[in-house]
Amino acid sequence: MTKAKKHFKNLFTPQLVKFLIVGASGTLIDYLLLILLKSFNWQTLIANTVSFSAGLVNNYYWNSHWTFSERSRKSSLKQFSQFAIISLVGLALNTAIVLVLEIPLGEVLGMPGVGYIPAKALATIIVLFWNYLANRHWTFNPSNNKNLAIKGN
Repeated sequence: MTKAKKHFKNLFTPQLVKFLIVGASGTLIDYLLLILLKSFNWQTLIANTVSFSAGLVNNYYWNSHWTFSERSRKSSLKQFSQFAIISLVGLALNTAIVLVLEIPLGEVLGMPGVGYIPAKALATIIVLFWNYLANRHWTFNPSNNKNLAIKGN
């Protein structure tokens, strides 16, 4: 098996399927809340930050208890902090993409008021890969886990 095929095979695991299911639920929360907040005329930056954050909390809970449960050995506070850092980078990427593409995509579609939706879809796809790889290799990486219990106690 070539190195590229082996890497590809290692990426697409049952764990990724779980991550995608959890991500889909978080994305649904994110999108529904974003659309709701925008319908109340919230600014895109604030609405996107609030909706993304709601999805983040959902995703942390399910990823730590289901997707990566066998890899979760760190304290919850440390693990959530790492997850939050990765998610904040994801939020920055997501928001930058939405803000940059909202107006152009709205104009291309001839519907300036909803350009944030396709912009958000593209941002979601890009940030998904960042979040999965960063969480898999840092937040939920068993080799990064320190033995929290003192031996013999």
